Amino acid sequence: MSFTENLTAARHHIIFLCGLTVAFGTVAYLENVDPYKKPAGIYELETSGVIPAVEHTELTPLEQKWAQIAWRYFDRNYQTETGLVNSVDQYTATTLWDTSSYLLGMISAYRLGVIEEQDFHTRLGKALESMADLPLFEETLPNKSYNTISLAMVDYTNQESEQGIGWSALDIGRVLVPLNIVVWNYPQHVDAVKNILQAWDFEAMLRDGVLYGAEVDEEGNTNYVQEGRIGYEEYAAKSLSLMGYDVSKALAYADYLEFETINGFDIPTDTRIPEIYHAHNYVVSESYILDGLEFAWDYRSKEFAYRVYKAQEARYTKTGQLTAVSEDNIDQAPYFVYNTVFTSGKAWNAITETGEDASEFRTISTKAAIGWHLLYDTDYTQKLVEKVEGLYDEEKGWYSGWYEIKNRPNKAITANTNGIILEALAYKQFGKLVAAYDQEVVVEGFVEADVDTPITKTAAAEVD
Repeated sequence: MSFTENLTAARHHIIFLCGLTVAFGTVAYLENVDPYKKPAGIYELETSGVIPAVEHTELTPLEQKWAQIAWRYFDRNYQTETGLVNSVDQYTATTLWDTSSYLLGMISAYRLGVIEEQDFHTRLGKALESMADLPLFEETLPNKSYNTISLAMVDYTNQESEQGIGWSALDIGRVLVPLNIVVWNYPQHVDAVKNILQAWDFEAMLRDGVLYGAEVDEEGNTNYVQEGRIGYEEYAAKSLSLMGYDVSKALAYADYLEFETINGFDIPTDTRIPEIYHAHNYVVSESYILDGLEFAWDYRSKEFAYRVYKAQEARYTKTGQLTAVSEDNIDQAPYFVYNTVFTSGKAWNAITETGEDASEFRTISTKAAIGWHLLYDTDYTQKLVEKVEGLYDEEKGWYSGWYEIKNRPNKAITANTNGIILEALAYKQFGKLVAAYDQEVVVEGFVEADVDTPITKTAAAEVD
């Protein structure tokens, strides 16, 4: 073939990559120029102190062992027929969020040398192929849950559902994180990613810059609801912005921002209360940890993450109770609990998905403890790690955490916990996971936003 003929044959790939290049350039701009930041001096600012950061170095032998234990979860729960992994140990269902944890865990394990190159590409290729074959809810977007063997749409009890149960905008946003990493770093899989994304109607979940999920009511009707609260909303919107979609309102922290003072720190919370908006605002560790590991934070999320972390450290200083809270599966009914810094008007509230009290199940979260440690490496995070570093089964993976009141391990073992631990370990060695061509994107003419001037509680209403 001549050079011209080669270009013509490859035109679809070139157009696809050019589109991603433009999108990634937009994100680089948004990362370096914070559109929500006013110049210093317009309103009073105060800092939470110097925010610590880890030095990116090779893992210690102990940390290498942690990575190997985390990977055993995915080895044990791998479905050879589909290339997918169970969301919970030996439970043959998954969500896009948990599939994201698998893909990010696999990418991290490969970069850390836990799995070999051929194994990585074989597993990745099979998973992407199955994702392209997933039946879509109303032929529009991925269902909230799938069987990992049959790929059938299922409900949250893993019972097959011909109609499906709706889609989650947050889960879809999260899965775009590993898919973007794949496109920018492993080009042999670009076609497979194209096959997945071309079938999804992203416009159905975006309205005027806002994220919308779909849910099915008791009569079988589909309802569309705004999805995401402070922390999770912005995190999911970042990955959608990588694809060039308008998520401007979802990215804007200030629209529904207010602060609650907890242990001396002004914690970002969301004004959209469940009594009106029918969804809880959970202030937890996970969304901020993921933002740090994958995107290295922006001006707002860097400060907000530190405040969420410092409130937990302050609780330990005040009470002596080690604190690292996040949402987690638990090893008994009700099986999933949101352990929060703040939700439903209460600090340190632990509730179920339906809002029922679950304080007896408050947990030191393994993924939160290790995540905070590998982001900050402070004296306090070292204490957290010492508490959780033995919470695993060497053949099955890491446990979800340690119950505060019951004073015993929470032995639920999940893709999310083990995937995030692998992400955190990869971050320690290599830095943020989302980067074009495995390197920083530099946009000439723009200056990195100042991250040392966080807003105060009283200033929240003044932020555009």
